[in-house]
Amino acid sequence: MKQAALANELTVVDSRLMKRVLYAFVALALLSAAISLGGKWFGHSIAMAGYTDDATIHQVVIGNNVIAVPANAIRFAQARRDGIASRLDLYLRYPQMDGYSEAARDDFNHTGAAKNIVFLSFEQRMMSRDMSGRFAPIYSALITKPGIAGPGGTTVYGFNEKSGYLNEVLVVAERPGKDPFVARCLSGPSADESLAPCERDIQVGDELSLTYRFPREFLGDWQTLDAAIATEAGRVLKTGH
Repeated sequence: MKQAALANELTVVDSRLMKRVLYAFVALALLSAAISLGGKWFGHSIAMAGYTDDATIHQVVIGNNVIAVPANAIRFAQARRDGIASRLDLYLRYPQMDGYSEAARDDFNHTGAAKNIVFLSFEQRMMSRDMSGRFAPIYSALITKPGIAGPGGTTVYGFNEKSGYLNEVLVVAERPGKDPFVARCLSGPSADESLAPCERDIQVGDELSLTYRFPREFLGDWQTLDAAIATEAGRVLKTGH
């Protein structure tokens, strides 16, 4: 009887032990799977470095305007949502005018020698004139003349000491029947270190200002660049009435 009872007791102990071992193996398997999935997700997040290849369209409202753009063109993660905003920052590959993707990874990471990313910022208009309209009443009094010949038929002017525009130049090109094309560009070492040292703003939509920054190399084809920016703004922008 004692032997039978002992045998039954050992059987129960063995059964409990096997269950614990089984549970331990299951727990380890689940933990391993979680670590694997987490590692893949975290590794993907590191590889994306703040970018996203998500092409979901978001509708961002600024004033009386709706800007409909894919998430992969929106520069900052917190802005990749529908709703009201005071400003929207985008980045696009030029001349394709598309957002981040696996195929465009090297362009957005700036791993090649060429710079081809433009940065766009939409916000409510603060000035009555855009940069072209400000040339005659403002900029023309702040530059030193004569300027020097620049790329694409432009003229590059330095700013005078009282202008407040340190380490910048003004790039101007005449446009028949229109105000001139005008952009401000960094000069010297600052320009070499910047991905997009030139800046220009235009008026779009209903009381919106669009500022775009671009590599200085694009000045040689400023007409095409300016037209592409205006076309893209018209494509993504819907203005209420």
